[in-house]
Amino acid sequence: MAAFDPWDPAFVADPYPAYAELRARGRVHYYEPSDQWLVPHHADVSALLRDRRLGRTYLHRFGHEEFGRTPPPLEHEPFHVLNDHGMLDLEPPDHTRIRRLVSKAFTPRTVESLRPYVERLAGELVAGLVAAGGGDLLTDVAEPLPVAVIAQMLGIPEADRALLRPWSADICGMYELNPSEVTAGRAVRASVEFSDYLRDLIAERREHPGDDLISGLIAAHDEGDRLTEQEMISTAVLLLNAGHEATVNATVNGWRALLRDSGQLAALRADHSLVPSAVEELMRFDTPLQLFERWVLDDIEIDGTTIPRGAEIAMLFGSANHDPQVFAAPETLDITRRDNPHISFSAGIHYCIGAPLARIELAASMRALLEQAPTLTLAAEPERKPDFVIRGLKALQLTSSPL
Repeated sequence: MAAFDPWDPAFVADPYPAYAELRARGRVHYYEPSDQWLVPHHADVSALLRDRRLGRTYLHRFGHEEFGRTPPPLEHEPFHVLNDHGMLDLEPPDHTRIRRLVSKAFTPRTVESLRPYVERLAGELVAGLVAAGGGDLLTDVAEPLPVAVIAQMLGIPEADRALLRPWSADICGMYELNPSEVTAGRAVRASVEFSDYLRDLIAERREHPGDDLISGLIAAHDEGDRLTEQEMISTAVLLLNAGHEATVNATVNGWRALLRDSGQLAALRADHSLVPSAVEELMRFDTPLQLFERWVLDDIEIDGTTIPRGAEIAMLFGSANHDPQVFAAPETLDITRRDNPHISFSAGIHYCIGAPLARIELAASMRALLEQAPTLTLAAEPERKPDFVIRGLKALQLTSSPL
């Protein structure tokens, strides 16, 4: 029987059998190694994402000791200062205030205006991969596309963009379960360096404003919307991290799945109008964010089990997206699937603000690969990253012949 074990390479390689076991055993399970309550069913995860008795933080209502939690070590403070001032880890009213300002950069009109840039860049990146006879889809296409788009929105100079992905990777290591001190040290160092960089960039934009998002946040602050410099820094880091991590991993996870399913890939190559439904299905089938955490601010009950205030709930997105009560034949990849209420972009007040842009990016790179690389094949068996929460590959080496 498959076991839930986020540190077991076999589980990380394929967690879905263990999720099926969890769903069969019940609606909530206490997991001692991470001191969390695991929630594996779609209906429960969807409801809890909207339940205001849970929060991404508890500090708006309780102190650490009052909540029964130990404060983080002082040496980790730079990471927590950076992380705790971003809207993903804030609750109303601070979350509402910051999200309202950032939403101005993600209106449907603004996002749609980025489509030509995204499609042109995707085409150029794929053309480079094809001209070389293949390469690593991760580093040649999946990473540079969303990083360039969000950096463009933020107003980060092109010459500095190579710094962003390594900082992001080190910071995101802290979102894994029980991160090591080595991981924490990297995250702290990246938090300091990224924050210092953005502080200098904000100072420059104050003197020489542009039409980018950082200039817009400065202008909003000057016009009376309360936004501290730390909130600007944390918002920019969050948008960079969240603005590409899911897209990068959805791209490589998705193409790995397609290249292992010749029937589905052939159907997609034969009918490019299936790209939108294929993007949704690939996000569901191998979910880039497997787990999302919430603190219990007030006692809740799930299926007769009381989960007390101060506990932490781990909502298993990957399991919810394979729940047979919601998805017919969930272990089957079906790019024509129409009824697909996956929760890969979360839900409730923390629903991914960049989801429409991510869909444009995923569709653009997929279309470019279908059009320019119809002979795309695996050059080597891909190796998974050892991480569980953020699910991705170390590389996806491909071979392609020019048209």
